[in-house]
Amino acid sequence: MRSDFFHMLGRAAGAFATACILGGTAAIAQPSHGISMYGDPALPPDFVSLPHVNPNAPKGGTFVDGQVGSFDSLNPHIRKGRVPWQLRFIAHESLMQRSYDEPFTLYGLIAESIEVDPEAMWVEFTLNPAARFSDGTPITVEDVIWSYETLGTVGHPRYLGSWSKVANIEPVGERGVRLTFNEANRELALIMGLRPILKKAQWDGVDFAESGVDIIPISSSPYVITDFEPGRFVELSRNEDYWGADLPVRRGTNNIDTIRMEFFGDGTAMFEAFKGGLLSTMRETSAANWERNYDFARMDSGEVVRSIIPHQRPSGITGLVMNTRRPIFQDWRVREAMIQAFNFEFINETLNGSVDPRITSYFSNSVLSMNEGAAEGRVAELLAPFASDLLPGTIEGYALPVSDGSEANRAGIRRALALFEEAGYSVIDGVMTDPDGNPFAFEIVNKIGSAEVDSIVAIYAEALSRLGITPVITSIDSAQYKERTDAYDFDMTWYRRGLSLSPGNEQMLYWGADGIEAPGTRNWMGMNSPAAEAMISEMLNASSQDNYRAAVRALDRILTAGRYVIPVNHNPVARLAHNANLRFRADRLPMYGDWIGFQPDVWWIEE
Repeated sequence: MRSDFFHMLGRAAGAFATACILGGTAAIAQPSHGISMYGDPALPPDFVSLPHVNPNAPKGGTFVDGQVGSFDSLNPHIRKGRVPWQLRFIAHESLMQRSYDEPFTLYGLIAESIEVDPEAMWVEFTLNPAARFSDGTPITVEDVIWSYETLGTVGHPRYLGSWSKVANIEPVGERGVRLTFNEANRELALIMGLRPILKKAQWDGVDFAESGVDIIPISSSPYVITDFEPGRFVELSRNEDYWGADLPVRRGTNNIDTIRMEFFGDGTAMFEAFKGGLLSTMRETSAANWERNYDFARMDSGEVVRSIIPHQRPSGITGLVMNTRRPIFQDWRVREAMIQAFNFEFINETLNGSVDPRITSYFSNSVLSMNEGAAEGRVAELLAPFASDLLPGTIEGYALPVSDGSEANRAGIRRALALFEEAGYSVIDGVMTDPDGNPFAFEIVNKIGSAEVDSIVAIYAEALSRLGITPVITSIDSAQYKERTDAYDFDMTWYRRGLSLSPGNEQMLYWGADGIEAPGTRNWMGMNSPAAEAMISEMLNASSQDNYRAAVRALDRILTAGRYVIPVNHNPVARLAHNANLRFRADRLPMYGDWIGFQPDVWWIEE
C-alpha cells in the first residue's frame, strides 16, 4: 500500500502535532526553552542538536519522492482542495518544534521561549527576534495573531475544535503573544505552539479559504516552493538565507537542496519510476513485495539499498471500516459477524507471507495498548461508570478471531451465521435476508491505485458469498473518493488512522460525536460513545503518566470492542528502499522511527 501510506499518515501525524500535555505544575510561571508532558524536557537550554540527527551532515543534492494521486491546491491549511501532504510539514513552521525522540516534548522554534500558567488557563510565547519569512520580512506578533484567528475560523477542521477553547489572544509587549483559554486544559498550550504561522500581508484582499494553486503561501520554512505543475509535481528548494539554520532544533536537519514530489496514477507506475531511477526512495508496506520485487538492476548494482527502520509507536488502525450511520451496521452483532467472516490468517499468508502481525487494537505495538483479558486497576475504575452502555468485551476483554488459516474458515463462517441469526437475519434461497425479506446488501468503496487493497477486498467478498452476501465493489478516483468520504457517503471503505505515543485533543476529532454529522472529520465509522469522550477528557486532564496511560488503555478497549473496523496487518518496522547515497543515523533512530520529520528531514546525501 505504497500509494496512500503517508497521505493518511500525514493527517494522522497532525494528531501528534496536537498531542502533548503540560506536565507538572510550578508555583510561578517561568519562560522556558521547551516544555514536556511530565517533568522537564530531556534536552537542556544549551543543547546543540536533536539526538537523532547528524549535526555535521553535508548540504546539497536532490531528493525525489513519489505519491499516488493528484493535487489542485498548495495551501494545506484549508478544507478545500487536494494538497501534497508533505507541504504541511516541510513548507511551514510553527512557534514550537516537536522532538520525535521525545513523544511529550516541544522546543522553541519561531518562539524563543514559552511560559505557561500553572492552572492551565493561558500560555505566552515570546518570538525569536531573528525569525523571518522567506521574503526576508520579520515575523511579527500581528502575523501570529492573524494566523491563529484565521486558521481557527476558516481553516482546516483540524484547527477549529481547539480554537473554540480560546477566549482571547493578545499581544504582550513587542514580541509576546498570550492566549487565554475558556477552560483549564493542559494540552492547549502545546496545541497552540504547533499552529503554522503565515504572513498576514500576503492575504490582504484574498479569500484564504478558497486559495488553490494560484497562491503559494509565504512561510518561514527552510524550503520554498520554486516550481510545480498541478497534478504532476511540486519542487521545493532549500532557502540559503533561512533564518533558523543555526537553531539547535534545526542543526543537522533540512540538509538536501532540492525536494521534488512526483505524482502517479497508481502504485505500479510509481514503483517502475523508482526502479528506473526517477525517484530517490520507495516506502514499501508489503512484506511480500519487499521480498520478491526488489531484485532490479539498480538494486543489483548497489545504486539502491534497503533499510529496515524499527519503531515504538502505536499500530493505529488500518482495515475496512463500517459506517454505522447506515442501518445495516448499527447492530454490533452484525459488525462482529463481518469481522468473523474476514479470514485474516489466510489473507495475510496469501498476500504478505504472514510476515507482519495483525493489528490487535488501535494502540497495539506500544506502551499505550490495552492489556489482554479483563480490565484491571485504574482502567477498570474508569470504565465502571459506563458499564451498562459498553459493548460486550470492553471490560471483560475482547480479542479478534483467529482462523485455522484455511481458505474455507468454516469456524469463522459458522460464528458469523450465528451472529446474523441473533440479529434477526436468515439465509433464504442462498441470500442473507432481514426480517422484512430484504437482502443484506452494501457497497465497498475503493480508491483506484492500490492493488493490495483490491486483493483484500476480492478475497473478503468471496468469503462473504458463503454467508449469502454479495457486496457491490466500486472503484473511484482520488477526487471522488475524498468527496464521498468527507460526506461519509459509503457503507464500507478502506480506513487508516495513524496514532501517536502522545494522543490528546485530536482524539475527539477522530472519535467524537460531532463527527456523526459534521463533514470532513476522522470519525468515518460514525461512532457515538460518551464513554470514549470521557476517556479522552480523562487523558487531557491526567495528573500523572500512570493516569494518562490508564485513560488511553481504556479508550483503546472502547474502540476495539466497538467493532467498527476489520483490522489487517501492521508493520512494526518501516521498509525503505533508497538511493545508496541517501544517509541517516542508523546508530541513533528516533523513537517514532520512520515518521513525519524523518525522511527527508534528517537525511543527507553523501557523494
